[in-house]
Amino acid sequence: MRILNSQDPTVKGLLKKQVANIEEIEARVQEILKAVRDQGDEAVFAFTRQFDRALINTQNFRVTEEEIKEASTQVEPEVLTAIRQAAENIRQFHEKQKVNSWMEPDAQGTILGQLCRPLARVGIYVPGGTAPLPSSVLMNAIPAQVAGVREIVMTTPPQADGRINPYILVAAAEAGVTEIYKVGGAQAVAALAYGTESVRKVDKIAGPGNIYVTIAKKLVYGEVDIDMLAGPSEVLVIADGTANPRYVAADLLSQAEHDVLASAILVTPSTALAEAVQVEVERQLAVLSRQDIALTAIRDYGAIILTTDLAEAVEIANEFAPEHLELLVERPFELLGGIKNAGAIFLGTYSPEPVGDYWAGPNHVLPTGGTARFYSPLSVDTFIKKSSIIAYSETSFRQGAAAIIKLAMIEGLDAHANSVRVRLDG
Repeated sequence: MRILNSQDPTVKGLLKKQVANIEEIEARVQEILKAVRDQGDEAVFAFTRQFDRALINTQNFRVTEEEIKEASTQVEPEVLTAIRQAAENIRQFHEKQKVNSWMEPDAQGTILGQLCRPLARVGIYVPGGTAPLPSSVLMNAIPAQVAGVREIVMTTPPQADGRINPYILVAAAEAGVTEIYKVGGAQAVAALAYGTESVRKVDKIAGPGNIYVTIAKKLVYGEVDIDMLAGPSEVLVIADGTANPRYVAADLLSQAEHDVLASAILVTPSTALAEAVQVEVERQLAVLSRQDIALTAIRDYGAIILTTDLAEAVEIANEFAPEHLELLVERPFELLGGIKNAGAIFLGTYSPEPVGDYWAGPNHVLPTGGTARFYSPLSVDTFIKKSSIIAYSETSFRQGAAAIIKLAMIEGLDAHANSVRVRLDG
Protein backbone atom coordinates (compact mmCIF):
# COMPACT_ATOMS: atom_id res chain seq x y z
CA MET A 1 0.00 0.00 0.00
CA ARG A 2 1.58 3.27 -1.10
CA ILE A 3 2.51 6.01 1.38
CA LEU A 4 2.06 9.57 0.12
CA ASN A 5 2.88 12.97 1.56
CA SER A 6 -0.20 15.16 1.92
CA GLN A 7 1.23 17.60 -0.63
CA ASP A 8 1.61 14.93 -3.30
CA PRO A 9 -0.64 15.88 -6.29
CA THR A 10 -1.81 12.25 -6.45
CA VAL A 11 -3.78 12.79 -3.23
CA LYS A 12 -6.39 15.09 -4.74
CA GLY A 13 -7.27 12.58 -7.44
CA LEU A 14 -7.77 9.59 -5.17
CA LEU A 15 -11.55 9.90 -4.84
CA LYS A 16 -12.18 11.49 -8.22
CA LYS A 17 -12.52 8.25 -10.13
CA GLN A 18 -14.06 8.12 -13.59
CA VAL A 19 -15.96 5.14 -14.94
CA ALA A 20 -14.65 4.07 -18.34
CA ASN A 21 -17.01 4.00 -21.33
CA ILE A 22 -19.82 5.74 -19.45
CA GLU A 23 -21.41 6.86 -22.73
CA GLU A 24 -21.42 3.29 -24.04
CA ILE A 25 -23.03 1.99 -20.83
CA GLU A 26 -25.61 4.79 -20.84
CA ALA A 27 -26.57 3.99 -24.43
CA ARG A 28 -27.10 0.34 -23.53
CA VAL A 29 -29.17 1.27 -20.49
CA GLN A 30 -31.32 3.55 -22.64
CA GLU A 31 -32.08 0.57 -24.87
CA ILE A 32 -33.11 -1.55 -21.89
CA LEU A 33 -35.32 1.19 -20.46
CA LYS A 34 -37.05 1.74 -23.79
CA ALA A 35 -37.63 -1.97 -24.31
CA VAL A 36 -39.26 -2.38 -20.91
CA ARG A 37 -41.31 0.79 -21.32
CA ASP A 38 -42.59 -0.41 -24.71
CA GLN A 39 -42.84 -4.17 -24.17
CA GLY A 40 -43.40 -4.54 -20.43
CA ASP A 41 -43.13 -8.03 -18.95
CA GLU A 42 -41.94 -9.53 -22.22
CA ALA A 43 -38.78 -7.41 -22.19
CA VAL A 44 -38.21 -7.97 -18.46
CA PHE A 45 -38.34 -11.75 -18.93
CA ALA A 46 -36.07 -11.63 -21.99
CA PHE A 47 -33.42 -9.55 -20.20
CA THR A 48 -33.61 -11.86 -17.17
CA ARG A 49 -32.90 -14.84 -19.42
CA GLN A 50 -30.04 -12.96 -21.07
CA PHE A 51 -28.32 -11.57 -17.97
CA ASP A 52 -29.28 -13.95 -15.15
CA ARG A 53 -29.92 -17.12 -17.20
CA ALA A 54 -33.18 -17.61 -15.32
CA LEU A 55 -36.47 -18.59 -16.95
CA ILE A 56 -38.94 -16.16 -15.43
CA ASN A 57 -42.52 -15.79 -16.64
CA THR A 58 -45.85 -14.49 -15.39
CA GLN A 59 -46.36 -17.63 -13.27
CA ASN A 60 -43.13 -17.34 -11.24
CA PHE A 61 -42.27 -13.63 -11.55
CA ARG A 62 -43.66 -12.58 -8.18
CA VAL A 63 -42.39 -14.33 -5.06
CA THR A 64 -45.18 -16.23 -3.32
CA GLU A 65 -45.96 -16.61 0.37
CA GLU A 66 -45.04 -20.28 0.03
CA GLU A 67 -41.57 -19.35 -1.21
CA ILE A 68 -41.08 -17.03 1.75
CA LYS A 69 -42.23 -19.73 4.22
CA GLU A 70 -39.89 -22.24 2.59
CA ALA A 71 -37.01 -19.76 2.87
CA SER A 72 -37.58 -19.43 6.60
CA THR A 73 -36.93 -23.18 6.99
CA GLN A 74 -33.64 -22.87 5.09
CA VAL A 75 -32.11 -20.15 7.27
CA GLU A 76 -30.13 -21.21 10.33
CA PRO A 77 -31.82 -20.21 13.62
CA GLU A 78 -28.84 -18.15 14.74
CA VAL A 79 -28.83 -16.23 11.45
CA LEU A 80 -32.57 -15.57 11.76
CA THR A 81 -31.99 -14.30 15.30
CA ALA A 82 -29.21 -12.00 14.06
CA ILE A 83 -31.39 -10.65 11.25
CA ARG A 84 -34.25 -9.97 13.66
CA GLN A 85 -32.03 -8.18 16.17
CA ALA A 86 -30.37 -6.12 13.44
CA ALA A 87 -33.84 -5.21 12.14
CA GLU A 88 -34.88 -4.11 15.62
CA ASN A 89 -31.76 -1.96 16.04
CA ILE A 90 -32.36 -0.33 12.66
CA ARG A 91 -36.04 0.22 13.41
CA GLN A 92 -35.36 1.82 16.80
CA PHE A 93 -32.83 4.25 15.30
CA HIS A 94 -35.11 5.27 12.43
CA GLU A 95 -38.13 5.72 14.70
CA LYS A 96 -36.27 8.71 16.17
CA GLN A 97 -36.18 10.31 12.69
CA LYS A 98 -39.94 10.52 12.29
CA VAL A 99 -41.33 14.00 11.74
CA ASN A 100 -44.80 15.31 12.52
CA SER A 101 -47.09 17.63 10.65
CA TRP A 102 -47.57 20.99 12.34
CA MET A 103 -49.71 24.13 12.18
CA GLU A 104 -49.15 27.38 14.01
CA PRO A 105 -51.66 30.27 14.28
CA ASP A 106 -50.69 33.87 14.94
CA ALA A 107 -52.52 36.74 16.63
CA GLN A 108 -54.22 37.83 13.37
CA GLY A 109 -55.73 34.40 12.83
CA THR A 110 -53.36 33.28 10.09
CA ILE A 111 -52.36 29.63 10.18
CA LEU A 112 -49.14 28.36 8.62
CA GLY A 113 -47.84 24.84 8.77
CA GLN A 114 -46.46 21.74 7.14
CA LEU A 115 -48.23 18.51 6.26
CA CYS A 116 -45.99 15.41 6.26
CA ARG A 117 -47.17 12.32 4.40
CA PRO A 118 -45.43 9.04 3.49
CA LEU A 119 -45.06 8.08 -0.14
CA ALA A 120 -47.70 5.59 -1.22
CA ARG A 121 -45.56 3.05 -3.10
CA VAL A 122 -41.78 2.70 -3.24
CA GLY A 123 -39.37 0.35 -4.97
CA ILE A 124 -36.41 -1.20 -3.16
CA TYR A 125 -33.57 -2.53 -5.30
CA VAL A 126 -31.47 -5.27 -3.70
CA PRO A 127 -28.35 -6.38 -5.60
CA GLY A 128 -27.64 -10.00 -6.45
CA GLY A 129 -24.07 -10.94 -7.29
CA THR A 130 -21.83 -13.50 -5.60
CA ALA A 131 -23.26 -13.15 -2.08
CA PRO A 132 -26.70 -12.41 -0.58
CA LEU A 133 -27.20 -8.97 0.98
CA PRO A 134 -29.91 -9.23 3.65
CA SER A 135 -28.49 -6.10 5.30
CA SER A 136 -29.35 -4.12 2.15
CA VAL A 137 -32.96 -5.30 2.44
CA LEU A 138 -33.20 -4.16 6.06
CA MET A 139 -31.52 -0.80 5.51
CA ASN A 140 -33.79 0.15 2.62
CA ALA A 141 -37.13 -1.30 3.61
CA ILE A 142 -37.27 -0.55 7.33
CA PRO A 143 -37.00 3.27 6.99
CA ALA A 144 -39.81 3.10 4.42
CA GLN A 145 -41.90 1.01 6.80
CA VAL A 146 -41.21 3.41 9.69
CA ALA A 147 -42.17 6.35 7.46
CA GLY A 148 -45.57 4.72 6.90
CA VAL A 149 -45.19 3.58 3.27
CA ARG A 150 -47.96 1.05 2.65
CA GLU A 151 -46.55 -0.64 -0.45
CA ILE A 152 -42.86 -1.59 -0.39
CA VAL A 153 -41.90 -3.37 -3.61
CA MET A 154 -38.59 -5.21 -3.77
CA THR A 155 -36.77 -6.33 -6.91
CA THR A 156 -33.72 -8.56 -6.83
CA PRO A 157 -32.03 -10.74 -9.47
CA PRO A 158 -33.01 -14.43 -9.39
CA GLN A 159 -30.56 -17.29 -9.29
CA ALA A 160 -30.27 -19.43 -12.43
CA ASP A 161 -32.88 -21.82 -11.00
CA GLY A 162 -35.39 -18.99 -10.69
CA ARG A 163 -35.18 -18.78 -6.92
CA ILE A 164 -34.29 -15.90 -4.62
CA ASN A 165 -31.67 -16.44 -1.92
CA PRO A 166 -33.48 -17.46 1.31
CA TYR A 167 -31.56 -14.94 3.45
CA ILE A 168 -32.90 -12.12 1.29
CA LEU A 169 -36.47 -13.42 1.50
CA VAL A 170 -36.32 -13.80 5.27
CA ALA A 171 -34.94 -10.27 5.64
CA ALA A 172 -37.70 -8.94 3.38
CA ALA A 173 -40.35 -10.58 5.55
CA GLU A 174 -38.82 -9.06 8.70
CA ALA A 175 -38.59 -5.62 7.09
CA GLY A 176 -42.21 -5.36 5.95
CA VAL A 177 -41.72 -5.76 2.18
CA THR A 178 -45.14 -6.25 0.57
CA GLU A 179 -44.19 -7.42 -2.94
CA ILE A 180 -41.07 -9.14 -4.31
CA TYR A 181 -40.23 -9.58 -7.99
CA LYS A 182 -37.48 -11.69 -9.53
CA VAL A 183 -35.69 -9.15 -11.67
CA GLY A 184 -32.45 -7.19 -11.41
CA GLY A 185 -30.34 -4.72 -13.34
CA ALA A 186 -31.54 -1.78 -15.39
CA GLN A 187 -34.63 -3.78 -16.38
CA ALA A 188 -35.73 -3.85 -12.72
CA VAL A 189 -35.38 -0.08 -12.48
CA ALA A 190 -37.40 0.30 -15.69
CA ALA A 191 -40.17 -1.97 -14.40
CA LEU A 192 -40.41 0.03 -11.17
CA ALA A 193 -40.31 3.39 -12.95
CA TYR A 194 -42.68 2.73 -15.86
CA GLY A 195 -44.70 -0.23 -14.68
CA THR A 196 -45.44 -3.44 -16.60
CA GLU A 197 -48.37 -5.82 -16.81
CA SER A 198 -47.21 -7.41 -13.54
CA VAL A 199 -45.53 -4.54 -11.71
CA ARG A 200 -47.32 -1.30 -10.93
CA LYS A 201 -45.06 1.74 -11.10
CA VAL A 202 -43.72 3.22 -7.89
CA ASP A 203 -43.21 6.76 -6.64
CA LYS A 204 -39.57 6.36 -5.66
CA ILE A 205 -36.71 3.89 -6.16
CA ALA A 206 -34.11 3.33 -3.43
CA GLY A 207 -31.20 0.99 -3.04
CA PRO A 208 -27.70 0.64 -4.49
CA GLY A 209 -26.69 -1.48 -7.48
CA ASN A 210 -24.00 -1.81 -10.11
CA ILE A 211 -23.19 0.86 -12.70
CA TYR A 212 -26.09 -0.23 -14.93
CA VAL A 213 -28.55 0.15 -12.06
CA THR A 214 -27.07 3.50 -11.07
CA ILE A 215 -27.29 4.90 -14.60
CA ALA A 216 -30.82 3.55 -14.98
CA LYS A 217 -31.86 5.35 -11.80
CA LYS A 218 -30.29 8.53 -13.11
CA LEU A 219 -32.16 8.26 -16.41
CA VAL A 220 -35.61 7.56 -14.90
CA TYR A 221 -35.32 10.39 -12.37
CA GLY A 222 -38.24 12.71 -13.06
CA GLU A 223 -40.48 9.83 -14.01
CA VAL A 224 -39.99 8.73 -10.40
CA ASP A 225 -37.87 10.01 -7.54
CA ILE A 226 -34.66 8.24 -6.50
CA ASP A 227 -32.68 8.14 -3.28
CA MET A 228 -29.18 8.86 -4.60
CA LEU A 229 -26.62 7.74 -7.17
CA ALA A 230 -24.40 5.28 -5.35
CA GLY A 231 -20.83 4.66 -6.39
CA PRO A 232 -18.05 2.32 -5.18
CA SER A 233 -17.53 1.99 -1.42
CA GLU A 234 -15.12 4.27 0.45
CA VAL A 235 -13.52 4.41 3.85
CA LEU A 236 -11.20 7.09 5.14
CA VAL A 237 -9.50 6.45 8.48
CA ILE A 238 -7.97 9.24 10.52
CA ALA A 239 -5.57 7.68 13.01
CA ASP A 240 -2.86 8.85 15.38
CA GLY A 241 0.09 7.03 16.93
CA THR A 242 -2.14 5.36 19.53
CA ALA A 243 -4.07 3.37 16.90
CA ASN A 244 -3.54 -0.36 16.56
CA PRO A 245 -2.13 -0.99 13.06
CA ARG A 246 -3.87 -4.39 12.88
CA TYR A 247 -7.24 -2.72 13.42
CA VAL A 248 -6.53 0.02 10.89
CA ALA A 249 -5.43 -2.47 8.23
CA ALA A 250 -8.47 -4.66 8.86
CA ASP A 251 -10.82 -1.68 8.52
CA LEU A 252 -9.21 -0.57 5.26
CA LEU A 253 -9.52 -4.06 3.81
CA SER A 254 -13.14 -4.36 4.93
CA GLN A 255 -14.00 -1.79 2.27
CA ALA A 256 -11.40 -2.84 -0.30
CA GLU A 257 -12.98 -6.30 -0.57
CA HIS A 258 -16.27 -4.79 -1.81
CA ASP A 259 -15.16 -3.79 -5.28
CA VAL A 260 -12.04 -3.26 -7.38
CA LEU A 261 -13.08 0.42 -7.51
CA ALA A 262 -13.42 0.79 -3.72
CA SER A 263 -11.35 3.43 -1.92
CA ALA A 264 -9.50 2.67 1.31
CA ILE A 265 -7.44 5.55 2.67
CA LEU A 266 -5.56 6.14 5.90
CA VAL A 267 -4.66 9.71 6.90
CA THR A 268 -2.22 10.01 9.79
CA PRO A 269 0.56 12.24 11.13
CA SER A 270 2.41 9.14 12.42
CA THR A 271 5.10 7.73 10.15
CA ALA A 272 5.51 4.75 12.47
CA LEU A 273 1.82 3.90 12.21
CA ALA A 274 1.86 4.36 8.44
CA GLU A 275 4.70 1.88 8.02
CA ALA A 276 3.15 -0.62 10.44
CA VAL A 277 -0.21 -0.47 8.63
CA GLN A 278 1.54 -0.95 5.30
CA VAL A 279 3.01 -4.22 6.61
CA GLU A 280 -0.31 -5.31 8.16
CA VAL A 281 -2.26 -4.74 4.97
CA GLU A 282 0.11 -7.06 3.08
CA ARG A 283 -0.12 -9.69 5.81
CA GLN A 284 -3.92 -9.64 6.06
CA LEU A 285 -4.42 -9.49 2.29
CA ALA A 286 -2.74 -12.87 1.93
CA VAL A 287 -5.54 -14.70 3.76
CA LEU A 288 -8.63 -12.93 2.37
CA SER A 289 -11.12 -14.95 0.34
CA ARG A 290 -11.63 -11.93 -1.93
CA GLN A 291 -7.91 -11.24 -2.14
CA ASP A 292 -7.85 -10.37 -5.84
CA ILE A 293 -10.59 -7.74 -5.49
CA ALA A 294 -9.09 -6.18 -2.35
CA LEU A 295 -5.58 -6.16 -3.81
CA THR A 296 -6.72 -4.33 -6.95
CA ALA A 297 -8.67 -1.76 -4.92
CA ILE A 298 -5.77 -1.14 -2.54
CA ARG A 299 -3.31 -0.82 -5.42
CA ASP A 300 -5.43 1.53 -7.55
CA TYR A 301 -7.48 3.54 -5.03
CA GLY A 302 -5.85 2.94 -1.66
CA ALA A 303 -3.21 5.06 0.03
CA ILE A 304 -1.69 6.11 3.31
CA ILE A 305 -1.42 9.90 3.49
CA LEU A 306 1.05 11.46 5.90
CA THR A 307 0.05 14.83 7.37
CA THR A 308 1.77 17.33 9.63
CA ASP A 309 -0.91 16.92 12.33
CA LEU A 310 -4.48 15.77 12.98
CA ALA A 311 -5.90 19.17 12.01
CA GLU A 312 -4.57 18.69 8.49
CA ALA A 313 -5.98 15.16 8.49
CA VAL A 314 -9.43 16.58 9.23
CA GLU A 315 -9.05 19.10 6.39
CA ILE A 316 -8.26 16.28 3.97
CA ALA A 317 -11.22 14.24 5.21
CA ASN A 318 -13.56 17.18 4.68
CA GLU A 319 -12.25 17.66 1.16
CA PHE A 320 -12.75 13.98 0.33
CA ALA A 321 -16.20 13.83 2.00
CA PRO A 322 -15.98 10.03 2.36
CA GLU A 323 -18.83 7.57 2.61
CA HIS A 324 -17.37 6.12 5.83
CA LEU A 325 -15.06 8.08 8.14
CA GLU A 326 -13.34 6.38 11.07
CA LEU A 327 -11.67 8.39 13.84
CA LEU A 328 -9.15 5.98 15.37
CA VAL A 329 -7.49 8.54 17.61
CA GLU A 330 -6.95 8.88 21.34
CA ARG A 331 -9.72 11.51 21.74
CA PRO A 332 -12.13 11.05 18.80
CA PHE A 333 -14.86 13.34 20.14
CA GLU A 334 -12.40 16.24 20.11
CA LEU A 335 -12.11 15.84 16.33
CA LEU A 336 -15.84 15.40 15.74
CA GLY A 337 -16.60 19.12 15.86
CA GLY A 338 -14.29 19.74 12.91
CA ILE A 339 -15.88 17.10 10.65
CA LYS A 340 -18.09 18.72 8.03
CA ASN A 341 -18.47 16.16 5.25
CA ALA A 342 -18.97 12.43 5.79
CA GLY A 343 -21.72 9.91 5.22
CA ALA A 344 -21.24 8.10 8.53
CA ILE A 345 -18.70 8.79 11.27
CA PHE A 346 -17.28 5.98 13.43
CA LEU A 347 -15.61 7.08 16.65
CA GLY A 348 -13.06 5.06 18.59
CA THR A 349 -11.43 1.65 18.60
CA TYR A 350 -14.61 -0.40 18.95
CA SER A 351 -16.70 1.29 16.27
CA PRO A 352 -15.39 -0.27 13.06
CA GLU A 353 -17.36 0.31 9.87
CA PRO A 354 -18.96 -3.19 9.81
CA VAL A 355 -20.76 -2.35 13.07
CA GLY A 356 -22.62 0.30 11.07
CA ASP A 357 -23.05 -1.93 8.04
CA TYR A 358 -24.96 -4.59 9.92
CA TRP A 359 -25.89 -3.83 13.46
CA ALA A 360 -25.81 -0.43 15.14
CA GLY A 361 -28.97 1.02 13.55
CA PRO A 362 -27.94 4.08 11.50
CA ASN A 363 -28.40 3.51 7.79
CA HIS A 364 -25.59 2.06 5.68
CA VAL A 365 -26.93 3.49 2.42
CA LEU A 366 -24.60 6.48 2.30
CA PRO A 367 -23.45 9.15 -0.16
CA THR A 368 -20.30 8.26 -2.10
CA GLY A 369 -17.83 9.93 -4.45
CA GLY A 370 -17.66 13.16 -2.45
CA THR A 371 -21.44 13.69 -2.49
CA ALA A 372 -21.49 13.72 1.32
CA ARG A 373 -20.84 17.44 0.78
CA PHE A 374 -24.55 17.78 -0.07
CA TYR A 375 -26.26 14.39 0.40
CA SER A 376 -27.36 12.63 3.58
CA PRO A 377 -27.72 8.93 4.41
CA LEU A 378 -30.93 7.18 3.44
CA SER A 379 -33.47 7.81 6.20
CA VAL A 380 -37.14 8.06 7.05
CA ASP A 381 -37.10 11.45 5.30
CA THR A 382 -36.25 9.62 2.07
CA PHE A 383 -39.78 8.21 2.05
CA ILE A 384 -41.73 11.28 3.18
CA LYS A 385 -43.05 14.24 1.22
CA LYS A 386 -44.06 17.55 2.74
CA SER A 387 -46.76 20.03 1.80
CA SER A 388 -46.93 23.63 3.00
CA ILE A 389 -50.14 24.87 4.67
CA ILE A 390 -51.23 28.50 4.25
CA ALA A 391 -54.49 29.80 5.73
CA TYR A 392 -54.48 33.63 5.80
CA SER A 393 -57.03 35.63 7.73
CA GLU A 394 -58.58 38.75 6.14
CA THR A 395 -56.59 40.94 8.54
CA SER A 396 -53.25 39.38 7.54
CA PHE A 397 -54.24 39.43 3.87
CA ARG A 398 -54.99 43.16 3.88
CA GLN A 399 -51.79 43.92 5.79
CA GLY A 400 -49.66 42.24 3.12
CA ALA A 401 -51.72 43.00 0.00
CA ALA A 402 -49.95 46.17 -1.14
CA ALA A 403 -46.51 44.58 -0.86
CA ILE A 404 -47.68 41.46 -2.71
CA ILE A 405 -49.07 43.61 -5.56
CA LYS A 406 -45.81 45.54 -5.83
CA LEU A 407 -43.72 42.37 -5.99
CA ALA A 408 -46.01 40.87 -8.63
CA MET A 409 -45.84 44.01 -10.78
CA ILE A 410 -42.03 44.08 -10.57
CA GLU A 411 -42.06 40.57 -12.04
CA GLY A 412 -44.52 41.62 -14.73
CA LEU A 413 -47.24 39.25 -13.54
CA ASP A 414 -50.39 41.34 -13.78
CA ALA A 415 -52.74 38.45 -13.13
CA HIS A 416 -50.94 37.67 -9.88
CA ALA A 417 -51.43 41.26 -8.76
CA ASN A 418 -55.05 41.21 -9.86
CA SER A 419 -55.74 38.05 -7.84
CA VAL A 420 -54.92 40.12 -4.75
CA ARG A 421 -56.48 43.38 -5.97
CA VAL A 422 -59.95 41.93 -6.64
CA ARG A 423 -60.16 40.79 -3.02
CA LEU A 424 -59.33 44.32 -1.84
CA ASP A 425 -62.08 45.71 -4.08
CA GLY A 426 -64.53 43.16 -2.80
